[in-house]
Amino acid sequence: MNLCWMTRMSLALSLRPSLWLTACRQAHRLAGRGWWRRPPFLPVPAPAYARFRALTQYGEPGRPPDVADVVTWLVWARDMERTWPRAPGEGLDPNH
Repeated sequence: MNLCWMTRMSLALSLRPSLWLTACRQAHRLAGRGWWRRPPFLPVPAPAYARFRALTQYGEPGRPPDVADVVTWLVWARDMERTWPRAPGEGLDPNH
């Protein structure tokens, strides 16, 4: 993912404050292990995972995701988080 894509994605998210928390949660969940030790020092998915997802979705392993597809996915993820049953005092993370 290049700077141009990141800029377009940031702009799309800036216009949708209801997705900010979901975007942070998903970035945390998808970030490769030790992301802070490797350039670009951002919580982006591991390269192998990103290639696999691009190949299965678009048929091209090097293609960045469409911004509209990411926004649609974030809306879906937000809606799914709302359906999870929660016990009192339990966070939104399904792994706890």
